[in-house]
Amino acid sequence: MDNRTIAAARPGLFNWHLLRPTYWLVWIGLGLMKLMAALPFHWQAAVGRRLGRLMGKIARRRRRIAAINLELCFPKLPPEERATLLDEHFMALGLGLFETAMAWWASDEKLQCLARVKGTEHLEQALARGKGVILLTGHFTTLELGARFITWHQPFHAMYRVHKNQLYERVMRRERERRSGFPPLSHEDIRGLLRAFKKGRAVWYAPDQNHGSRNSVFVPFFGVAACTVMATSRLAAMSGAAVVPYFPKRLPGVAGYEVTILPALTDFPSGDVEADTRRINALLEDHIQQVPEQYLWVHRRFKTQPPGKTSPYR
Repeated sequence: MDNRTIAAARPGLFNWHLLRPTYWLVWIGLGLMKLMAALPFHWQAAVGRRLGRLMGKIARRRRRIAAINLELCFPKLPPEERATLLDEHFMALGLGLFETAMAWWASDEKLQCLARVKGTEHLEQALARGKGVILLTGHFTTLELGARFITWHQPFHAMYRVHKNQLYERVMRRERERRSGFPPLSHEDIRGLLRAFKKGRAVWYAPDQNHGSRNSVFVPFFGVAACTVMATSRLAAMSGAAVVPYFPKRLPGVAGYEVTILPALTDFPSGDVEADTRRINALLEDHIQQVPEQYLWVHRRFKTQPPGKTSPYR
């Protein structure tokens, strides 16, 4: 599919249905995000942190979820340090709104002075095999912006779940496709994913959220049994695609961002899907521990429990 065909297949943003009052707040929020992208970076950093502090006070349910996650994953951390980490996490969430806005609407010229991408040779080597690449990462608050930095070196498809809000879904899909070069693919579109790998393309994937027990296995995540999808191992086995991990992080202050691309995983898949899934979680843990405040702790990662156990969020 050439660029003109892809462009023609993109869903249009405007639809009379999306002018209904139920979408007005979303329109306003998206408009504010677009304005955010135009601000100088040091303003974004300052306002984002303040906004995050406010979110931490208002979003009590999400704060409780994050607090439970941190207690489960860092049980040896003194309570006062966990409380500080929780506050830092909400500041990172506030910054994440600006980072998403920048990822979708800021110019390359504005962003290129803020980011450094290391290890691009590992991605090039994996793509040279001609069987495609699974670009593996986690749900960090810098997720959208980190992906934008990768597109400077390699276009890719993003594997994702369709958002329930139709307006947000259209904007997210349009902007991701505009920046990544290839249309996003639903996680359920196995044929589309395999076609992409057959063409030697890269597919972005983050397997670290709880989506129920179907096609999942309970493996440790920070020492806690976590219901984890097995798709990374299975897709690699079905397609022969290499699994290339990468991790974004925000540097201190206004120093910008760094994205590290690691070598393709060796001996993966191993033939043992559960062992492969454990390996992915352990890899994620290593990099979360480097910038724990930047991981998405407000997600109910341990919602689905093994038989006989109840959710910690009740």
